Amino acid sequence: LTSYLCHFPIDTSTKQYQTTMVLFLLYMKADLENVESVALQLDANLCLNVRNPLSDYETREKVVLNPSEFVEQDESSRENPHHFSLKWDGSKKASTMTILDAKAIKTALKKKKGVSSPKNYGADDSGNWSPILAAECRGIEPFAFFPMGNNDFVVTSTGGKEFTEDVELGEGDWADYDDETDEPVSMSEIEFKWEAV
Repeated sequence: LTSYLCHFPIDTSTKQYQTTMVLFLLYMKADLENVESVALQLDANLCLNVRNPLSDYETREKVVLNPSEFVEQDESSRENPHHFSLKWDGSKKASTMTILDAKAIKTALKKKKGVSSPKNYGADDSGNWSPILAAECRGIEPFAFFPMGNNDFVVTSTGGKEFTEDVELGEGDWADYDDETDEPVSMSEIEFKWEAV
């Protein structure tokens, strides 16, 4: 499994990084055989590494969050709902990450020309990078993604059979058999990366 580092330059002199929203897309790349689509489940636990955009050494590794669960906040809180938050050393304000739904993605990408919306990874994407998830980040950068293997992905074969159990992509490949079409179904060279857009 390969992850790529990404760093979005932010003006550190004003400390605006904690209120400035940066949109990050999670990209997937894989070689598909007899696979029509690969879908990240909307309620899947996501495991990722994050870092402080002002400091490459200040990181949190293998943070787990769930896009279907928001962080509980006080009623007096003025922060937007989010899925993950933390305070970096010396910071007065929490840094947050929110996984965007389809409506929020459409709004966020409205002014971003040439950027594809996240979608299921399909047969036409085989061998190419394609976005599968979007995250709105304030004062935090995701830089690695780790599939957890807890049925977080659903694979649909070209014959229409859905594979929902034991779809573990963390080893870089996955294979099964579609007994309805009598064909092997597989994914290889699986990679993920985060990019700021």
